[in-house]
Amino acid sequence: MKLTRPVSWFLAAFGIWSWVIWATFVNNLFKDASGLAFDDGEPTAYLWVHLTLAVVSFLLGTAIGVIGFRGVRASRRSDK
Repeated sequence: MKLTRPVSWFLAAFGIWSWVIWATFVNNLFKDASGLAFDDGEPTAYLWVHLTLAVVSFLLGTAIGVIGFRGVRASRRSDK
């Protein structure tokens, strides 16, 4: 399957966006002072669920970004 250049860039940008958003979220999750993520210093179910969501999103964002960057690279090669 051949991806168009705009689609490839979109996928690459989505991969980067996913990392930026979820890295910020995880950072804020561990700084949580409201008691949702930690109860008396112990991790809560809220932390584990959201950390799992973040890890899955990192993996999917990475996979989608790699597909996008490979598409961009392939479109550059086909233009030569």
